[in-house]
Amino acid sequence: MVVVALGLAACASRPPESAPARPAGARVVVLGTAQDGGLPQPGCACVRCERARREPAFARLVACAAVVGRGAPGDDGVPPVHLLDAGPDLPRQLDRLAARGLARPGRNPVSGVLLTHAHVGHYVGLAAFGRETMGSRAMPVWGTARMEAFLRSNGPWDLLARLGHVEIRRLEPGVAVDLLGGVRVEPVPVPHRDEYTDTVGFVVRGPKRSVLYLPDLDSWDRGWSAARSPEDLLASVDVALVDGTFFAAESAGEETPGRARAEIPHPPMLETAERFGPAFRGGSRQLLFIHLNHSNPAADPASPERARLRALGADVAEDGLEIPLE
Repeated sequence: MVVVALGLAACASRPPESAPARPAGARVVVLGTAQDGGLPQPGCACVRCERARREPAFARLVACAAVVGRGAPGDDGVPPVHLLDAGPDLPRQLDRLAARGLARPGRNPVSGVLLTHAHVGHYVGLAAFGRETMGSRAMPVWGTARMEAFLRSNGPWDLLARLGHVEIRRLEPGVAVDLLGGVRVEPVPVPHRDEYTDTVGFVVRGPKRSVLYLPDLDSWDRGWSAARSPEDLLASVDVALVDGTFFAAESAGEETPGRARAEIPHPPMLETAERFGPAFRGGSRQLLFIHLNHSNPAADPASPERARLRALGADVAEDGLEIPLE
């Protein structure tokens, strides 16, 4: 596997005095576990959305993760941190990183962003780096060739690049990017609705452990490269964070009222857990779901749906989860 080196400059400003002590070591921090609309979802008055409005602890931010490298390359003592996706909840997610002492104040709070694809919940947060908000300086933003072309040829994203707020860099499927801090990230092509760009997941490999970040896909059976099956992909990692948009095929009417499931063909949680869960049961490996739709009953930790997943060797990731890479 080819490895491409990525060098990033650190900001010189110091983190807030109130920031807690930072644990050492490379890790992945789960910053959001909801589908693109979040939980609660705007305009929805379902039981789960209303509960999330009453109980902030039940709410979920839009799917996103942070890859934290080991060590502190800058005078500020903040380790390198790269985001996997930048959705509409990016400002709050940066605040949560800052509360952990993992984001710098100022124009460039993180070291870079790697994008999976161009659906609303995965890239619109790039707007926060523009001149109307943070006014970032050459924030590295990584995407596939189609993602790069989309950003450079469509507003307002092209303006971010032309004014130097972001620096768009190319990801090649199957070619790992060597991030500062002893962590590599490999983009893996996956089948998904590709109206504007193609879609990738990310395999994050640290000194000792690995994590798959795969928030969106259409099917485990169709559209995969013959060179790498889903079984091979999941077998290669210690923790798999995978698409959990919907719970079950038989609950399609309840989870997508007024819409045909064929319009949004995500593999149901139950099917994924039945297929892959046994390989993760009983050990240090974990199969965890992210990207839950607001209608997904498994969002409730006390639900019978969550209990069914656990019995199959899977579970749901919670916002704020930290996964060590060493």
